[in-house]
Amino acid sequence: MRHSKKTVKLGRSQSHRDALLSNQVCSLVKHGRIRTTLAKAKAVKPLAERMLTLGKKGDLHARRTAISYLKDKDVVKKLFVEIAPASADRKGGYTRITKLGARLSDSAPMAYLEWVDYVPADTSSDEEIAEPAPEAAPEAEAKPKKKAAPKKAKEPKEEKGE
Repeated sequence: MRHSKKTVKLGRSQSHRDALLSNQVCSLVKHGRIRTTLAKAKAVKPLAERMLTLGKKGDLHARRTAISYLKDKDVVKKLFVEIAPASADRKGGYTRITKLGARLSDSAPMAYLEWVDYVPADTSSDEEIAEPAPEAAPEAEAKPKKKAAPKKAKEPKEEKGE
């Protein structure tokens, strides 16, 4: 019987599922927000919050526990140095799931999983607007463009034998 077995299997073996969830948490720490299926987001959320709680503790044992799960020292460093201090006054609920709708290919429900304190990059700022393409070189403009010669219509072949 499955008493107190809350794990969502996600159609994967245990090792594959553990690797998937660990990679999802690493991506969340690196980028601040990830776009994934709703089922995966719901499975990742408690693990991400547990890692942030370890980051708030900040001691050596918590750091080693986070490294054993996330397998990436740079991600753990960012978690403990940048993300955890920003959420120091929050008692829980560090992440949010925002539903996006169905994916076009297979109609899977999609969602954003992001930190509550995450502020998406503003795409309308002056710094991030791409500059117009540079002007063409002057010598390129001086050369006249060649026009293609008009194609001649093919004449019907004359038959031999008459």
